[in-house]
Amino acid sequence: MPLETDLERETAKQLEKLEDEVSHIEAPSDKKVKNEIINIKAYISDCRHFLENGDLMRAFEAIVFAWGIYETLLSLGAVAGK
Repeated sequence: MPLETDLERETAKQLEKLEDEVSHIEAPSDKKVKNEIINIKAYISDCRHFLENGDLMRAFEAIVFAWGIYETLLSLGAVAGK
């Protein structure tokens, strides 16, 4: 399978998985945490945009950044995982 196909498939898979995770986050009271959740959602939106326009590298980068923020919030106990 071509690298581009693998990249697109994996990016879409991670996008769907993260969207599901983020949809279960309860509204935090901390303003900094709220801002980071906004950033996660912005990267998710960017990822979708890049996927739709065939910019696979930027789509992958966006979802990796979004996951990084999400996992950091989880490890700090700022949000609860699914």
